[in-house]
Amino acid sequence: MSESASEAAVGLARRWLLPRSVLSGVLCVVAAFAIGALLIAAIGRDPALAYLSLFEASLGSTNGLAETAIRTVPLAFCGIGIALAFRAGVFNVGAEGQLFIGGVAAAWVGLQLGGQPQWLVLPAMGVAAAVAGAAWSAVAGVLKLKFRADELITTIMLNYIAIYFVGYLLHGPLQDPGSPLARTARLAAEARLPMLLEGTRLHAGLLLVVIVAIVAQLFLWRSVAGFRLRAVGHNARAAENTGMNVKAALWTGFLVCGALAGLAGFSEVAGVQRRMIENLSPGFGYTAIIVALLGQTNPLGVLAAAVLFAALQIGSTTMESAAGVPSALTTVIQALVVLLLIGQNALPRLVRRRAVSGS
Repeated sequence: MSESASEAAVGLARRWLLPRSVLSGVLCVVAAFAIGALLIAAIGRDPALAYLSLFEASLGSTNGLAETAIRTVPLAFCGIGIALAFRAGVFNVGAEGQLFIGGVAAAWVGLQLGGQPQWLVLPAMGVAAAVAGAAWSAVAGVLKLKFRADELITTIMLNYIAIYFVGYLLHGPLQDPGSPLARTARLAAEARLPMLLEGTRLHAGLLLVVIVAIVAQLFLWRSVAGFRLRAVGHNARAAENTGMNVKAALWTGFLVCGALAGLAGFSEVAGVQRRMIENLSPGFGYTAIIVALLGQTNPLGVLAAAVLFAALQIGSTTMESAAGVPSALTTVIQALVVLLLIGQNALPRLVRRRAVSGS
């Protein structure tokens, strides 16, 4: 290989394979697992056995891989939406409520269109979920842009309102007449996402989220609109002084986040549950905030982070039974990842301050 070819290969690797931001995220994950190993050893368990059982359960078999992929879908949808909002300077943490609103909208449309062709029903359900999620997120957008309300507070509050509102619908107008449980009637076959792997529950939502991640990556880094989004998120006042439409970028952050969280609800309803249920999400919207941070708010990085967190969640139960380690330890590892990510950004500033004060 010539010298110029070698330099090009190195440049390509640095740019696409292991940029600095990705490397720092990987190091944070490794450090979190190392600290987790110390905690496991401190309670008298074998860290190697615990981690081996965890990853064998999530990645060591066809069914384990399928379950990990299924769990990846809602985490990645919500994480990419949150990441794009963060890029625009919008701290939208309302993906959990937007997921519920999207899920109930998808289920309602699926029930209304029962008997119609699948090529019509599934797109209609997806569009309804995305529009409903975006509309719910737009409430926080209006409060921020019209009344300067902090979206961090309003989106959290809207999560509770959405979950209780959906609970009311499932206990009342949308409840399956033949069941005492809070859930809709079962969706017909044409309202279900196709299965990708026979003998597992892996559905076509995985293909959809991969396409969304690639499109979001291209949008963010290869389009003028993506550049404007990043510019506004980096410095809104400077972007406004250059003539950029700051409000449009903020609206994009709100609406895209809501739409993708709504699609997460659609994938759970049409691909996993096959109906809307009261406990549709075990906290996907909240975990996705960590996923977005770990992925450095980069759509493909978020997708990779979603796979990691899905594997942790799927394998945690097996780790508990095989090695006697509480499954809650995986939550501790997730929290450690966040703390280390925050710490790695704060440490250089602390070092610079000490250097300035010392000089």
